[in-house]
Parts: sequence; C-alpha cells; structure tokens
Amino acid sequence: MRYALLGDMHANLPALEAVLADIDARPYVDAVYHLGDLVGYAPWPDEVVALLRQRSIPGVAGNYDSTVATDHEHCGCRYEDARQEELSHLSYAWTRQHVSPETKRALAALPFRIDLRPLGGHAAGPRLILVHGNPVLNTVYWTADRDDAFCAKMASHLGARAGDVIAFGHTHRPWQREVDGIRFVNAGSVGRPKDGDPRACYALVSFADGAVEAEFVRVAYDLTRATRGIRDSDLPDEFADFLETGGQAGPSSSDQSPGARPSR
Repeated sequence: MRYALLGDMHANLPALEAVLADIDARPYVDAVYHLGDLVGYAPWPDEVVALLRQRSIPGVAGNYDSTVATDHEHCGCRYEDARQEELSHLSYAWTRQHVSPETKRALAALPFRIDLRPLGGHAAGPRLILVHGNPVLNTVYWTADRDDAFCAKMASHLGARAGDVIAFGHTHRPWQREVDGIRFVNAGSVGRPKDGDPRACYALVSFADGAVEAEFVRVAYDLTRATRGIRDSDLPDEFADFLETGGQAGPSSSDQSPGARPSR
C-alpha cells in the first residue's frame, strides 16, 4: 500500500489543487488522507473543505479545525512574538466569520486519530497511525528537535510498536526519524510551509515486502493566485508575504528533512 498524506492546507486552494493533480499523476498511490488544519490564513476555507469532501479524502482534525468548529476563544496556535500573535487572532476571527455552517459541521466531524492496516485487518501487521499534532493534544508541537525519548513517549500513548508508522503535521516542516523500530513522519505543509521552501509539501508512505519507505514531495503551484487571493481579501498582507518566502524569518536548515524532492 502506498499512501499520500496531506498536512496543513490552511485554506490555500491553489496549493491543494496542485498537490492533488500531482497525486493523480502517480497511479501507484493507493489512498490519500489528510492530517488536519484545513482552514485558516488564506481565503478559501469552504472551498478547501468542499474539495476534500468531493474527492472523498478522509483525515483527522487539526487544532484550527476543531477550534473553528466549536467557536473556541482562540486557534490553539503558538506565537513567537507579539505581532505573530496579533496576526493569528486576525486570521482566526476572519476564518470564523467566513466559514459556512456546512464547513463547520464537516470540521466538527473529523476524528482525532485514524488507524490504518496497510496489509489488511485479517492479519497481523504494521499500522499507519494518523494524528495532527501529537497523540495527547493538537496544541503541542512535535518538532524535529524533540529527542528520541519524547518520540517513544508519544508512541506509547498510541500503543505503537516496532513496524508501525506514526504520521502527523502541525509544525509545517517535514522530517522523519525511526526510534525503536517505529517510523515517525511529519508530512510538512501543503498550504503554508515554514521551512524556507514556498512549494507545497506532502508525504508518500509505502508499505511493501516488510519494509516502510517515506519520502517528501515538493510541488510548485500558482503562488501568484494564492497571494493575490489573500491581498484581495481583508486578511493581512503578511500572510501573502509568508507564502512567498516559505515562512522565513529563519528556521535553521536542521529543521528540513534531507529526503525532500521536487515534483516531477
């Protein structure tokens, strides 16, 4: 089985459309799942949710999804400075005002986790476990600099064992690691990368012949359409600048996974 995993679309319809077109050109992909945070920061929340539902792409709830669905007081985001906090509140308020009741219902229906059996439920075998942020709370960031002990602790919360894969997002930076035979894969972000590469990112995870392979695919998309959509809305223009720079102001190169490759 080969899975395409899409994280953190954040209402960026042009990016999502490009990624789905890239996946459609890969006939060996057996199933597509999303890892949450479908809305926020860009002006197409209803359209992104509708497209995923039209394509029958299941997935888990991100912090942005569940907070918008329940009208929580904030989005559960992390802030690095006062301006970032202000921008986050502006995005959250805009999103809550512009999502349709149907979109809110769809966001509210998303599960916290999904367990998949790539070899089928009739036999023992590895699991692919999908969450958004981590197995405890979607507001806790599982970054690449977390040590092996933290990864093992998160795996224990999920009941994971050697051979399993745990896939997640939330940090918008792709990385992967193996600890105690368990593969951890952060799929990066389709709609709002933070690793300095403005292209959309998604993960391909394959199970075959007792082995697991994970790779990251970068997809160029119509960035001009995305940034124009933001600037033509009443969202802050800084969200367009963010997309153009791949989220820089400056995460270090150590936050980037060495396995990323461009889309064909």
